[in-house]
Amino acid sequence: MSAETFRRLLLEADVLDAARLQKAEAAASSRGQSLERAIVALNLADEAAVWRVLAKAHGMKFVDPDKLSPQPQALAKVSSEQIEQNEALPVLLKDDELWVAIDDPVKTFVADNLSFLAGCPVQCALMPPQALKEALRKATGKAGAQAPAAVGGGAAAGDEGEDAPIIRLVGKTINEALQRRASDIHVEPFQQRVRIRYRVDGVLTEVASLEMALLAPLTSRLKIMAGLDIAEKRKPQDGRISFRASDADGGTREIDIRTSVLPASHGETVVMRLLDKERGLMSLEKLGFEGQDRERFRSVIARPNGIVLVTGPTGSGKTTTLYAALQELNRPDVKIITAEDPVEFNIAGINQCQVRSRIGLTFARILRAMLRQAPNVILVGEIRDQETAEIAVQAALTGHLVFSTLHTNDAASAITRLCDMGVKPFLVSASVQAVMAQRLIRLLCEDCKQVCEPSPAELRSVGLDPGGVEGTTFYRAEGCAHCGHSGYRGRVGIYELLQMDNTLREMTFRGEPMVRLREYAFQSGGMSTLLQDGVRKVLEGRTTIPELLRVVAAV
Repeated sequence: MSAETFRRLLLEADVLDAARLQKAEAAASSRGQSLERAIVALNLADEAAVWRVLAKAHGMKFVDPDKLSPQPQALAKVSSEQIEQNEALPVLLKDDELWVAIDDPVKTFVADNLSFLAGCPVQCALMPPQALKEALRKATGKAGAQAPAAVGGGAAAGDEGEDAPIIRLVGKTINEALQRRASDIHVEPFQQRVRIRYRVDGVLTEVASLEMALLAPLTSRLKIMAGLDIAEKRKPQDGRISFRASDADGGTREIDIRTSVLPASHGETVVMRLLDKERGLMSLEKLGFEGQDRERFRSVIARPNGIVLVTGPTGSGKTTTLYAALQELNRPDVKIITAEDPVEFNIAGINQCQVRSRIGLTFARILRAMLRQAPNVILVGEIRDQETAEIAVQAALTGHLVFSTLHTNDAASAITRLCDMGVKPFLVSASVQAVMAQRLIRLLCEDCKQVCEPSPAELRSVGLDPGGVEGTTFYRAEGCAHCGHSGYRGRVGIYELLQMDNTLREMTFRGEPMVRLREYAFQSGGMSTLLQDGVRKVLEGRTTIPELLRVVAAV
């Protein structure tokens, strides 16, 4: 079925008019919802009427909730546990063929699961979600149960609030992770247990150990919420969940969850990256830029052309920094286009494109197309190959300001990395304006930090002279209920900004090694290292020496 067919049928059936349809489409796009769920969420049309049209668009039978009366012999074909796990209600057994009701056309794969269990062919029919939920409760003996208020719901998961234990577990896990300010949830199967871990302020912490029996229903539930194939257990899969999280004040907010499933030796491991759309965007001031570095970065991004690179490992805040830079430049007279994989946060006034490698929509292809849109500023989510690098360089040399990221350890390495990719050194020297390496460092919890006296060896490990810091107050992490007993709460960036000058351009042109580039940038006074920026934050009493060494020891 094409989306256009569904839209046409909605209008022809007079379920809603063109204006309401346009409103629903805008909401579906911004929330990451399907069109039918956006229509119902906005109360633009009756759910049963929308699902009747949806069934017609997909060529499926429709189960009318008002006429629903599941046959006992149909229900007897499948156990309550399987009805609950597959979220499919057996309604009719005819000519040795079992018909089941589902609420989403993409879930027709449950027919294969149930066909094996029921011992006969299975066909799927479509039923409105709310009515199906009530029918499933009755069929599984949970008609009187009320959905717990603490359990969130994913729009992609059908806005479920059922009382099924596995659904409660998923909702509780995600909401608890958000309350703890986690950036990731890791579900990891081992031989005899399933480990749940949260990554809070960049550090993983185990929060639960589940029985192996829960692995299959847990991964199936998460796959359904993310729109993945629950029958596929041999290949990696990626999806997205739109989740309505509970706020402390009793309200809800939209959370986007990037979901990755990877087959491992004891089952499928699932990692969920939590992206809070309301709290993800930050200004340059809040990132941790200080004084001169902030002004230098502002002057770099104000230039009309050239490449500005941000480097660092995965999870070091590169995208957040680039979004902050784009917000700084986002004015009515500036056209900004981005190519991202994926689009993490929507920014009003900026044209954002999603990379879709499976249909050939790569960074390089989007980059070529966007140049024909006459932009002033371009963001390429990541330079991964020679083709993307060369197009980005050409764009920078033809009057565009290009932002992108690279996975390198420090700023100087990015210059040699571009050359290693196959870009000519003279093009790199002419196009790159600045490179910024960054890391995220944990901040001390203000409620429990304790004054301490670091040893001379500790001070020397970060380049401090014990005699030169007399009178400076240092702190250590203690731990309290407010910070989860870690001693730290929140993170801030530490930065290493390398700005290209004539000498660095000449050294790049000659193909000088990375060590020489870094040495010159440091000695010329134009660059402070990650360690030096971290030491500044230690001296300000914002973090600790052990935390700094944890982050930059390998740099």
